[in-house]
Amino acid sequence: MRFLDHIDRGEIGDLLGRDEYFWLDLGGSSEDDVATLEDIFHFHPLALEDLRRKGQRPKLEDYGDYMFLVYYGAEAPMELEEVHAFISGGYLVTVHDGACTALDEVRERLAKQPPRSEQFVVYRVLDGLTDTFFPLLEDLEDRLERLDEEIFAEPSPDHLQPLTELRRDLVELGRVATPQRDMLARHVDDILEIPGLQADSRNYFRDVYDHAIRISDQIDSYRDLLIGSRDAYLAVTSNRLNEITKQLTVVATIFLPLSFVVGFFGQNFAWMVQNIGGEAEFWAIGGGTMLLSVLILMLWMRRSSYA
Repeated sequence: MRFLDHIDRGEIGDLLGRDEYFWLDLGGSSEDDVATLEDIFHFHPLALEDLRRKGQRPKLEDYGDYMFLVYYGAEAPMELEEVHAFISGGYLVTVHDGACTALDEVRERLAKQPPRSEQFVVYRVLDGLTDTFFPLLEDLEDRLERLDEEIFAEPSPDHLQPLTELRRDLVELGRVATPQRDMLARHVDDILEIPGLQADSRNYFRDVYDHAIRISDQIDSYRDLLIGSRDAYLAVTSNRLNEITKQLTVVATIFLPLSFVVGFFGQNFAWMVQNIGGEAEFWAIGGGTMLLSVLILMLWMRRSSYA
């Protein structure tokens, strides 16, 4: 199998003429590149229109002798790599923006161990892109565990930002992981039936589908864990607020009768002015009334707490 990293009309024409399988990998495509691909391979205008657009859902479209594929890989820290591919029995053309680590590793593996069939090359590409999600999911799991420990140890408003970031990352991963899983479930057999591809890798493609299922299930479980972390944060924060409110309520309840007593005896009625003039009367009536009211209130609250 030949590998090309740029468009060479002469070499590509020679490979097509000899019906020798090759992989053309382009790290970006200008309008001139798209026009050249159209001129060499005669791709369908709708496929070329999709090639120009980014941010598409994973999909596989059949154009007879070849198929157009939109597939995603992932790179740390949290970046999705969109790959467009034309798959046929005579060539594989992949287009992506910039460098793609997953495809570079696939190319190195194929150079060390030549593929036994064209179909196996397609499997390696899909498998390499799919497996790039696992390191990101492990990182997300570590972040969730640390966040849970911090929330239960000492909840803080600073935890709202990482909760939001985790939610955004999971939504972004789920946006492509679930459609890729569904696409593989529907179209794996279609890939195997492309004219010219030797059908000897069916079990390998099922392995890619199995990995896609695991990725989708992990994202769903992490989303549930994230909801649990958010609920735990809200619950712990609510409990702390309830404790503070309870303490303030106790203080306010204790001072309520005291304020009443002080306000009552602070009135300038003639009897109070004439009969409460000494220190003994002050402590007996004023201080004693306040102390008695506090004792009665504390006994009532104690009995209410045991009820």
